[in-house]
Amino acid sequence: MAICRKDSFLWGKAPPKLPPQAKRKQGDTAEIHKFELLDDIQKLRLEINHIMPDLHSPKPKEQNKHVMRNRKFLRGKKKFNMDPKTGIHYLIENNLLEWRAESVAEFLYKEEGLNKTAIGNFLGEREEMHLQTLKAFVGLHEFSDLNLVQALRQFLWSFRLPGEAQKIDRMMEAFATRYCDCNPGVFQSTDTCYILSFAIIMLNTSLHNPNVKDKPSLQRFVSMNRGINNGEDLPTELLTKLYASIRSEPFKIPEDDGNDLTLTFFNPDREGWLLKMGGRIKTWKRRWFILTDSCLYYFEYTTDKDPIGIIPLENLCVRKLEDSSKPHCLELYNAKGQKIKACKTENKGRVVQGKHQSYKLNAASEEERDDWIDAIRASITKDPFYDLVSVRKRKVISNTSS
Repeated sequence: MAICRKDSFLWGKAPPKLPPQAKRKQGDTAEIHKFELLDDIQKLRLEINHIMPDLHSPKPKEQNKHVMRNRKFLRGKKKFNMDPKTGIHYLIENNLLEWRAESVAEFLYKEEGLNKTAIGNFLGEREEMHLQTLKAFVGLHEFSDLNLVQALRQFLWSFRLPGEAQKIDRMMEAFATRYCDCNPGVFQSTDTCYILSFAIIMLNTSLHNPNVKDKPSLQRFVSMNRGINNGEDLPTELLTKLYASIRSEPFKIPEDDGNDLTLTFFNPDREGWLLKMGGRIKTWKRRWFILTDSCLYYFEYTTDKDPIGIIPLENLCVRKLEDSSKPHCLELYNAKGQKIKACKTENKGRVVQGKHQSYKLNAASEEERDDWIDAIRASITKDPFYDLVSVRKRKVISNTSS
């Protein structure tokens, strides 16, 4: 019988009718499956309803925008540490910073992770926007009721002074103006504040640099600052207090962490193309020069990692040079007429001593030549403050005598 039923089913015949009890059992099973499916569908619907608002809401998009913005901002900071102008341009281009003096100044003053040397170099530039940014940057410092040493400690911690005398001059001029605005009546003019500020910085170097054997006394410090207050002497009590403060604790110069600035040639005192006269073969060759750490390095290309020559500037002098073949020349020379102790790389890669009695260089313009001379001179003296102070002192004396 079973075989007949199977055969009849296979041949398309209707299956035999099930008894009522079997039907009920089959119906119950189907009903259970139906409820299970409905339950699963309801669960899925609830999960979908829970997820859909997130899918349609702007939160994930906003979060992604925020993440991308942070990444670009971090990239801009790294670019700034490598090249300040490039970094600022990148941040402005990506709408992360406004090209306003106040906005840029706040970024330089408040943002963490910026290289202090890069900040100093950016603030020291002479373009109008940089001058306005410097003014706004100094304005973010509050010097009220601070003596001059305390104010200088705060100011010099917010960046590192660049090596070029002209940049230092602009920055210290801005500091002196701000200090006098915050503390009216302490000095008779900003010139007084400017001169005394440099005197304090030089005192700090003299007292705490182990290479300086002749440490200045209080009497010498007082003597060197006579007549700087519009022809009058500053109170001895004030100078004594400033001297004692520097003697007990030197200025803390901010150390850059080195994460982005591990190479010698980042943020140099000056860099650019110059023509260089050969030592043995007297031909002019275009070279990329970098001035840093009292050395002048020159490269064949800006992308080269290693210089083809190094000129230590110790014991050298620099001057303008009249040359019939080139209009904007300068010369590095030894005042004693000795051969310059420099080195260069031969074609085979061997480092040899240079063959120069002097180095003749040519700039693209008179202004560029003079800027190079100022930068080299500042690097040679290692302390351009003396020249700046003497110029300002002469100005004060001439004003009081006239």
